[in-house]
Amino acid sequence: MAKDLYQEVTDKILAQMEKGTAPWVRPWTGTDGGMPHNAISGKAYRGINMMMLWAPAGADGNGWMTYKQASDVGAQVRKGEKGSMIVFFKPWAITDKNDPDSKSRMVPILRSFTVFHTSQIDSVPDKYLPVAVAEMPEPERIARADKLMSQATVNHGGDRAFYHTATDAITLPQMAQFESVAAYYATGLHELTHWTGAKGRCEREYGNRFGDTAYAREELVAEMGAAFLCAHAGIEGRLQHAEYLANWIQVLKNDKRAIVVAAGAAQKAADFVLGVKFETQAVVAA
Repeated sequence: MAKDLYQEVTDKILAQMEKGTAPWVRPWTGTDGGMPHNAISGKAYRGINMMMLWAPAGADGNGWMTYKQASDVGAQVRKGEKGSMIVFFKPWAITDKNDPDSKSRMVPILRSFTVFHTSQIDSVPDKYLPVAVAEMPEPERIARADKLMSQATVNHGGDRAFYHTATDAITLPQMAQFESVAAYYATGLHELTHWTGAKGRCEREYGNRFGDTAYAREELVAEMGAAFLCAHAGIEGRLQHAEYLANWIQVLKNDKRAIVVAAGAAQKAADFVLGVKFETQAVVAA
């Protein structure tokens, strides 16, 4: 029987969420900036794969490679080590079997690879191992976050953080009201992700109230999009809405594709803010 990759990915994410944690929340410091990437190509993993790949506890860096990639550079995955799954979309041509004259069309099919962290591999050449780097100075982190936030109209005041669709503006409490500078920017980047959903940007359905499916999906996108933007700015990631976990768990249980779709939407939102072209993740192990 063919593997149901959507269900497998969803089950992995659900297992973490049901423990009360969100797999996209990570501190973005340390070697390699903590970002999962392919150790051979240097390319960062994106979307759902960022959540699927986190370095084993105590390991340096966050570089990964396939079994073949390790072998090709003279390294060897240690016996008994368990790999981690990543997924990608592969274009697949289909035709209407009931219409012999119909033209084929391309549809994205989810496929998977297994990768291993460099700490699971012996004899990895030095050039593929993580290089310790100094933590980004706070002024640089703040400058990066400010540059991202500057794309939207941001007003300060009150004791609530929100994006208002009617005015197309973000409202945040004063920075001094937050427990830390990082908390201020993490909240701001969450609202900035909401801002990307407006017409003329990424155009997402927002939903109207807490508890409805569209609202829960948009909050899920905003949480993950903020995590991706926090990673870029070097801001510590944080869970903005812990009370939404139960809603998200229900959404994922009802729709096995929801987390993959939401992660893709979050990546698209982050790419919009960063000014880079969004591309559906292709063969990510290369």
